[in-house]
Amino acid sequence: MAAPGAGSPSRLVQYVVVRTDLLHQLSWPLGAVITQACHAATAAVHLHYGDPDTQRYLAELDSMHKVVLGAPDEAALSSLSDALTQAGVAHKLWIEEPEHIPTCLALKPCPKDSVQQLLRKFKLFK
Repeated sequence: MAAPGAGSPSRLVQYVVVRTDLLHQLSWPLGAVITQACHAATAAVHLHYGDPDTQRYLAELDSMHKVVLGAPDEAALSSLSDALTQAGVAHKLWIEEPEHIPTCLALKPCPKDSVQQLLRKFKLFK
């Protein structure tokens, strides 16, 4: 196995996918959108705390790697969540309450090459 952070296929990454329409069409404040991503990332780690990849990710605290991607709208985010579920990829779909609005999702930390194919249509969040 390559050294952590060496860019190897086994490098662990946590992907977070945020709806871009919250910011650009629905005019949510940037801080509120960032908060949604933080909630989802924290929840995914919590839910999968005992997972070996999550433990390794947390053990490399100062070299954690996250990638934040943008989904254009709720439909795209829900479709991604369904695809991840069908593929057996552990993740947390964050739903803002009490409004019951799906805002983002976060995958548990995992090897980049194991999920990259499912996420390739999503671009970096801007």
